[in-house]
Amino acid sequence: MDERALRYFLAVVRQGSIRGAAGVLNVAASAISRQVADLEARCGLPLLERLPRGVVPTEAGKAVADHALQRAEDTRQLEDHLQQLRGLRQGAVRICCGEGFVGDLLENGLPGFAALYPQIRTRLELAGTQGVQASVGRGEADVGLAYNPVAETALRSVAVARQPLHLVMAPGHPLRDRKRIGLKSLAREAVALLSEGHGVRLLLQRVEADQRFHLVPVLETSSIDVLRRHAMAGQSITFLPAFAVAPEVKAGLLILRPLTDALLVEASAHILVRSRRRLPVPVERLLGILAEGMEAFRASPPVAEA
Repeated sequence: MDERALRYFLAVVRQGSIRGAAGVLNVAASAISRQVADLEARCGLPLLERLPRGVVPTEAGKAVADHALQRAEDTRQLEDHLQQLRGLRQGAVRICCGEGFVGDLLENGLPGFAALYPQIRTRLELAGTQGVQASVGRGEADVGLAYNPVAETALRSVAVARQPLHLVMAPGHPLRDRKRIGLKSLAREAVALLSEGHGVRLLLQRVEADQRFHLVPVLETSSIDVLRRHAMAGQSITFLPAFAVAPEVKAGLLILRPLTDALLVEASAHILVRSRRRLPVPVERLLGILAEGMEAFRASPPVAEA
């Protein structure tokens, strides 16, 4: 199949419209439409389902998109290998992660990789758990760091560590002396929550649904930093894994209390890559450095009483 047609088609699938692909590729929409039409004619099947607001791939379209993505990754891997044969260690690795991983990644993950591959750039994007999974699955990120992702056949976890969800609050909060805390008992408390699509929020919603109650947030945000600051100010309690607030806990600005709900106790942090992808050597080395160096991928110890 024509390389240009595959590249254009993959962009259409990723962007959800021909117009969006045209903007990303800086190519006329009419040229992309012609390439897609030629590709459909060659396959003998419709590859896109036209909707009022864009397009989605048909089953045949998904197969072609997977093929196009594999071709693009094979080309990138070949280029990386040729650079290594020429004695060069250049290029970029693309990481997509939840905000809660950032401090740990910058302190305990990336320095080791940068020392090993000083000429390789790192591209870091932030997203909620669903966004991380989508980015890795679409081939837009080489590596994803996600909290408690749902299983997907398109992805595989190369490292997993249990990281229970904890109650997070200011040291002077009235709940500080509680020893065993179930999520339902906090339904009337002032809570701050992450927005929809984040792994923490999805986990909380599962417990709420199972036990038939609702947390009503006084603050809802996509920012973990906002959650930390709101809790430190004593305005709310919130829920995060220990690694996401490790510096604040160490400084005595926040305290943690374990939650007893089984789903929250068994939550875990994952390093994700795309299934069946042949990873370039630098990405393989990065995975090992992250798994060995980051606090998020060491099993969380019991929380000490503050």
